Amino acid sequence: MTRPVGNRPPSAKEWRLSLYLSEHDPETTARVVLDTGDNVLEACARAHRSPYDPDVPEIGEELAAGRALIALGRELLRAANGDIKAVGASEATSPAPLWEPRE
Repeated sequence: MTRPVGNRPPSAKEWRLSLYLSEHDPETTARVVLDTGDNVLEACARAHRSPYDPDVPEIGEELAAGRALIALGRELLRAANGDIKAVGASEATSPAPLWEPRE
């Protein structure tokens, strides 16, 4: 995903993130696309409303979007790990988990 660059001055980058939501009751689908300018990563997720729950579309949207963003975060971490290995660097410590395990 990334190539090493020699001594370069500090810079600012802008990554574009698009989030698409689609609802077909009782299911909401979220698709998130991240364009870094060098690469494009994509993740999808769903939320399914129980027939016993009230119909509140915002809840399904929040759940589906949150799940898609978590999946995208995992894709970014995998890409970074592949880049670390590709340049021959070693990761000294394991990355922090996305959330703490339940006790």
